[in-house]
Amino acid sequence: MLETVLVTGGSGFVASHLIMQLLEAGYNVHTTVRSFGNIAKMQPLTDLSERYPGRLHLFEADLLKEGSFDSAMENCSIVFHVASPFKLPEKIRDGQTEMVEPALRGTHNVLASVERTQSVSRVVMTSTIGAIFGDYADVRRMKNNTVSEDYFNTSSNVSNNPYHYSKVLAEKAAWAKAGEQDRWSLVTINPGMILGPSLTPASESGSLFLLDEMFKGYFFYGMPDLSLACVDVREVATAHIRAAQNPAAKGRYIVSEDHTRTFLEIASVARRIHPKPYLLPTWQIPNAVVRLVGPLFGLTQSYMTNHLGIRFALDNRRSRDELGIAYRPISETIADHYRTWAQQRLNSKA
Repeated sequence: MLETVLVTGGSGFVASHLIMQLLEAGYNVHTTVRSFGNIAKMQPLTDLSERYPGRLHLFEADLLKEGSFDSAMENCSIVFHVASPFKLPEKIRDGQTEMVEPALRGTHNVLASVERTQSVSRVVMTSTIGAIFGDYADVRRMKNNTVSEDYFNTSSNVSNNPYHYSKVLAEKAAWAKAGEQDRWSLVTINPGMILGPSLTPASESGSLFLLDEMFKGYFFYGMPDLSLACVDVREVATAHIRAAQNPAAKGRYIVSEDHTRTFLEIASVARRIHPKPYLLPTWQIPNAVVRLVGPLFGLTQSYMTNHLGIRFALDNRRSRDELGIAYRPISETIADHYRTWAQQRLNSKA
């Protein structure tokens, strides 16, 4: 018999890649979505179900509803808890209701179902490097200015980066619940900014559209000295599977490149495949100028102090050594990310 696993939030950016890789690897997959009524978000899962007949089973489940995941989890040996809302900070109006409650209550409800499902032996949970640090300036207090799995973010709160704060609370709650018993084990995957091709045309993931304004040419005049720790969505999916398959896997795994890249570096990569490369920035705006005009674009002085010009390393050795993750070139990730973005724009105009 094929092993049966559950992926929560199956219509999401990461989850859809995870489901595809699981099906390719021979698993039976149960997955949850909030509603069958959203045809656009369901389409990629419908396509996968047709490609792998009888191997992908869809369930409706609500993160905020207790017992909602019980039927989807039945007979599953592994639970991949991926579902959690992600929005860019400027899109969040109420951090408590939009970020914290769904993440925390969702984790509680999924793990409550795990407690009731005797077949589950391992939970792999999607977290983020944002659960390790909040503002970039936090890394200066870490050993060798390097992000490692040893730290938890202490600077974010419901007002200052509520997404990161929600992931801190959810991950800590999961570790506390895992420590109360010994039937199932927990592993968390802590990725950087997830980029790459999307299988979900209707995805609302902030990651997918993070570079939207740059690709449109809004920053042709230059970019602030801001940087990202990036990772390809395909590596993130693979890391989840390897964490489930390897009995020795434990704790938290940073899944990211081992250093940050500036927006200018990303733009230089995108310029090779963008049909109008002159729209992409080639000049870095001096920090003094950014500080002067930043408030006009919603950047606070505190944010600029804690992020402008700050670079850092990330210790991804455990993901490479224990999970066998081989990170693909950033040029491939950005090219595939751009092609997805361009195709989505084309489809939206059709």
